[in-house]
Amino acid sequence: MRNVKKLIVTTFMIFLCFTVFSQGTRWSEKQIWDWYKQNDWFSGVNYIPSNAINYTAMWDKTSFSPDLIEREITLAKSIGFNCVRVVLQYAVYADDPKYFLNTVDKFLAICDKHGIKVMPALFDDCAFGANTDPVIGKQSEPLEGWYAWAWSPSPGHSMVNDPRTYPKLEGYVKEIITRFKNDKRVFVWDLYNEPSISFQLVKNVFAWARQVNPTQPLTVFSFEDLKEQNDFVLANSDVITFHCYDAKEKTAAFIERLKKYNRPIICTEWMCRPQKSTVEEILPLFRELNVGCILWGLVNGKTQTNLPWGFRPGKLPYLGPWQHDLFRPNLEPYDVKEIELIKRLNIRDKKMI
Repeated sequence: MRNVKKLIVTTFMIFLCFTVFSQGTRWSEKQIWDWYKQNDWFSGVNYIPSNAINYTAMWDKTSFSPDLIEREITLAKSIGFNCVRVVLQYAVYADDPKYFLNTVDKFLAICDKHGIKVMPALFDDCAFGANTDPVIGKQSEPLEGWYAWAWSPSPGHSMVNDPRTYPKLEGYVKEIITRFKNDKRVFVWDLYNEPSISFQLVKNVFAWARQVNPTQPLTVFSFEDLKEQNDFVLANSDVITFHCYDAKEKTAAFIERLKKYNRPIICTEWMCRPQKSTVEEILPLFRELNVGCILWGLVNGKTQTNLPWGFRPGKLPYLGPWQHDLFRPNLEPYDVKEIELIKRLNIRDKKMI
């Protein structure tokens, strides 16, 4: 009987150990700083192919374009970028999980060929037109004069607002992260881009990801307008991320507020020329403070993100400075001086800056 009890206790302890080590917890400050110091300064771009009007088009069977992606990622590498951030699309996954996983793998392979690491974003609540739920297949063509008018959230507002769909979303999160949980081509999991609808889903996504326990850190960006949610993501993100399209003074103040969390900081969206969030003003600040930075975006295309937010066809022609994007559709720089500065600041040897 005594041996039986010993066996039961031993089995229970093994189970406990397995549970603890198979389900992750937030990285310690030491772990995340060790990780950050092992990497070069993260400098990159939010990437969407110029022929894609939204991220559904980027991944969909009807329009995934590896040759174009190859050319544009080569361009990103040529100016010294070492990372890209991309939004995944649940609807394409739901239609054909095997296809979607293989397509993400192809994209990672293209980036890896050029020494560029990837930050996938699993969900996105943003919408700039009438589309609040994605539809797979051939996407709409641009409506000239309307910034990102056919943008498609992931998984879409209907699913986000309906907790009955969450088991499906849990399967998506866990399958994606499990497939790439040890993949060095992925450097951070951005679990949710600009969540504004369901705090509960934000909490669930963190829990699902921790259950998978990837070798890469997790994050959701700091959204100060939603205090309860913001406090939660700051307390649960391994690395702190934020978005800021403001001028130098406000950007520096935002970074200063985030320093108190004593974790590495990455700005995962920036550059809005009309608001003085410019390469000339902001990139040197990030470099000086060793804050990672991922601007929006690379090659201007169907999203028309050269236009300001809220711009409409009735206001054409637009004669102001481009809001986003570094290159014209023909791959010529919008501003040669910007590209020269990006190249210089992306040099890894700080003594050469």
